[in-house]
Amino acid sequence: MGLKTNVRIIVADDHGIVRMGLIQTIQRLRPDAIIIEVEDFKSLYKVILKEELDLAIMDVNMPNGSVQEAIDYIKVHQPNLRILIFSSQDEEVYAMRYLKMGADGYLSKQSSNAIVETALMAMLSIGRFASDNVKEAMFLESINGTTKSNPFEALSDRELQIANKLAEGLPLKEISNQLNLHSSTISTYKNRLFEKLKIRSIPELVEILRLYN
Repeated sequence: MGLKTNVRIIVADDHGIVRMGLIQTIQRLRPDAIIIEVEDFKSLYKVILKEELDLAIMDVNMPNGSVQEAIDYIKVHQPNLRILIFSSQDEEVYAMRYLKMGADGYLSKQSSNAIVETALMAMLSIGRFASDNVKEAMFLESINGTTKSNPFEALSDRELQIANKLAEGLPLKEISNQLNLHSSTISTYKNRLFEKLKIRSIPELVEILRLYN
């Protein structure tokens, strides 16, 4: 890609504080950057149609769409636009999945400032980024075909059953009625499977179910 001047970057995240922090970092590294921010996939698509961009930085879980749809949309309308996934999901479990979907880089929201800066500069200079952990996973897969195991393998049958019902949008009370279990028991199962899957919301659960099932 090269270090062109006046790079045009879109930051897509439904949390304003995340966008603010990322934009400040970009402005510190590249004061000449032209930055657009959006908070959902629908708004992202509108900008993709109107503006010629160099880099898209986007979260996985936003309203009005999915990350796979967004990647596919970008590939059709702006095939040269580089995509950096910026997510709180466990990089060792999910980074390879998003790279295989067509993203050019994966950056964990838990990364240090130094790594965030390294990732941004890498995306703007060579058009791709992978942390050392992801590079190791890619190397292991290249030599023996193995990747990080399916995270759902860590769930019990009951936890998996409840995970699917939560993903369907059923409230805890309805799930407790269907399974003849107390609501507090369902809540305990929910907390446990969220912990095992390293997620914090139902949209994240829906996304990883779609990825692995």
